Amino acid sequence: MQSFFTVERATVAGLDLFTVKSKALKHRVDVSVFKPEGEHDNLPVVILLHGVYGSHWAWSLKANVHGVLQRLIDEKKVPPMMLIMPSDGLFQDGSGYLTHQTADYEKWIVEDVPLLIRESYREVTNDSPFFIAGLSMGGYGALRLGAKYPKVFKAFSGLSSIMNFDELGQFVEDFSALKNSVKARENVSGTLLENKDSLNPFRFDCGVDDTLFGSNRALHEFLKAYGISHEFHQYEGGHNWEYWQRHIAETLIFFAKQL
Repeated sequence: MQSFFTVERATVAGLDLFTVKSKALKHRVDVSVFKPEGEHDNLPVVILLHGVYGSHWAWSLKANVHGVLQRLIDEKKVPPMMLIMPSDGLFQDGSGYLTHQTADYEKWIVEDVPLLIRESYREVTNDSPFFIAGLSMGGYGALRLGAKYPKVFKAFSGLSSIMNFDELGQFVEDFSALKNSVKARENVSGTLLENKDSLNPFRFDCGVDDTLFGSNRALHEFLKAYGISHEFHQYEGGHNWEYWQRHIAETLIFFAKQL
């Protein structure tokens, strides 16, 4: 029996496109999915979170992430994996993947999305490992949710991540609306520290020309000071799709190593 009241699905250019009525959000929301060809059992799943202004199509149409994954599979650098690219729920310029007063954008990602995928694909079972990654606001979401839900996500990664709630103010038009809407203004460092005894493997990277590089480097030093195991990488580049398309491969390879 389907858990969602409505699920619409179509396949276009190798991507499965869903519109589903989310229990957590209480309205319709979109998801893009890439499943590699062939027969697979207990297929690993990577949830990719987009940044501000974007939606479910951003990773595929702006970074060709499914093409990057297929190349890595063909080169035997990673096993076949499924990519799940959900919308953040489309609250103004970005929901932050946080729990809000009237809608739970965190629960949408952590509960609704995995349930939708398990019910839609026989290749994904309760034994399929789930990973989560994201860029910018999506990195902010992935690092927090990966830390908070170790039983859901086997490993997690952030690219060019917003690290502190207040940094969202650099990107959204009406920051006061976001501040008033969320239940808690979470920071990545605090979430990682609070859950340090249960953390699964995680990594993050940032370009040295990125306006968020300072806070990414600061988190690295913070984690070292508290003895929290992690990987941090800095590369050339800024806060743009050229950087994310170039470096998403490192995250996918990192996830493959955890299998």
